Amino acid sequence: MLVGMFIISGCSSYEAKSNESNGGTNKGSEQQQDSRIISTTVAATEIFDALELDLVGVPTSYKKLPKRYEGVQEIGNPMSPDMELIKSLKPTEVYSVTTLKTDLGEMFKKVKIDASFLNLQSLESMLDEITRLGETYNREEQAKTIVTDIRNRLAEIEAETKGEKAPTVLILLGVPGSYLVATEHSYIGDLVKRAGGVNIVQGEDVEYLASNTEYLQQANPDIILRAAHGMPEEVIKMFDEEFKTNDIWKHFNAVKNGRVYDLEERLFGTTGNLAVVEAMDELMNMLYPNGE
Repeated sequence: MLVGMFIISGCSSYEAKSNESNGGTNKGSEQQQDSRIISTTVAATEIFDALELDLVGVPTSYKKLPKRYEGVQEIGNPMSPDMELIKSLKPTEVYSVTTLKTDLGEMFKKVKIDASFLNLQSLESMLDEITRLGETYNREEQAKTIVTDIRNRLAEIEAETKGEKAPTVLILLGVPGSYLVATEHSYIGDLVKRAGGVNIVQGEDVEYLASNTEYLQQANPDIILRAAHGMPEEVIKMFDEEFKTNDIWKHFNAVKNGRVYDLEERLFGTTGNLAVVEAMDELMNMLYPNGE
């Protein structure tokens, strides 16, 4: 395993303060009745749908949004929402995610929008947020069902992996033109840890690090997971070209043994999302093929 061998990347800040997303809201049905909620990310929008909550604004995305929100006003890309359009919708609550707070926090303040940032940076923090939103908007039963279903599957996975040899894993996060190494503090890293995998990068407290292939090769992981963010098809082509032209990759056991997997972005986002049970099932197949 590698400890402290990378240059820390400033691509995101890890903020685990769940109270950041409270936004001064109140509990009960009165809160939901009077609310005009805007969700600026796909993951948050899917959570609101599962909680059976209406929205007055949703993000613009190539991903398909829940049917509940057909015809709802789109407010722009999650990373650069249209602030004036958001204001024109007269929202009572605007939700983004903590991974975007550094980029968007000041922008929201500048236009006097009191935005809340949901902490979806780990599975546990996502479940906490779902529970809190259920309490805030009188959707406790829906929230309980979502959280219970996910926790039940996690318990099954823990039982399935008990006594198994823990595979070592390298997680690469690709964006158009470059890639980073994901630590266990990233959302995908959290899922790998819960599935019994051991991240080859240990001792860091950030989500992503700059890559150094020589150090990575020294750790020689059993498995390499390649996650695409932003433009999946373009990123996968980039990864394929990198693995083909950079001679060092052929020395990795994961490459020699054909244990390099491309993760589907719909399941494996950079923040928590409700596809987590399906994602964990896919991950189990990768980490323990044929029940090994």
